[in-house]
Amino acid sequence: MKNFIIPVLSLTLLAGCKKNPEKPIPNVIDSMAQAREKNIETAIQQKKTDEVAVKAANDGILQALKSKDYKTFASFIHPEKGVSFSMYGFVSPKEDKHFSKEDFVKFQPTKTVFTWGAQDGSGDPYKATINDYFAKWVFSKDFTTAQYSLNKFLGGGNSLNNLKEIYPGKDFTENYIKGTEKNGEMDWKTIRLVFEEFQGKQYLIAVVNDQWTI
Repeated sequence: MKNFIIPVLSLTLLAGCKKNPEKPIPNVIDSMAQAREKNIETAIQQKKTDEVAVKAANDGILQALKSKDYKTFASFIHPEKGVSFSMYGFVSPKEDKHFSKEDFVKFQPTKTVFTWGAQDGSGDPYKATINDYFAKWVFSKDFTTAQYSLNKFLGGGNSLNNLKEIYPGKDFTENYIKGTEKNGEMDWKTIRLVFEEFQGKQYLIAVVNDQWTI
């Protein structure tokens, strides 16, 4: 009799375990899967929105530079971080010129001369007012007609490009003008704009010019 009771108890316990599985029941699994899918869709949609906003900011900045509308340009400068300017593809935070938004607005109309960096080849310091630097260096070509890309480099030469290391995870645009055949396509130029979102708007934190260097 005892030998009969033990198998019965074992079967009863096994049946009880099956009624209370450790894994989530199907409807819970479905809910979790749906939640994950919704989060992924939301992230994708948000990224699309960011891309549109970055492109709009990029185009607005280039148009402002072309029109020499530096008041509009200033409206894109990050309110807290300001904006930095790099003459070439290699970004050097300690040496590149940096302005807070307030200082840019203050000095832009003046004839104050700033040192923006060292010229390739000679190593001589490049000194100019904000307006001259913008006209002769930043917007030395009509970049409103340039080839556009987001978070992808189009131009590149023999100089180091450390933008992603200095601004990790930041969205950047590239506006690239291809070089001419008569110059072996070495006279290419590009302008990269680095953005950071702040209070729902894309703001400019860096302007990086690049070209062929010696």
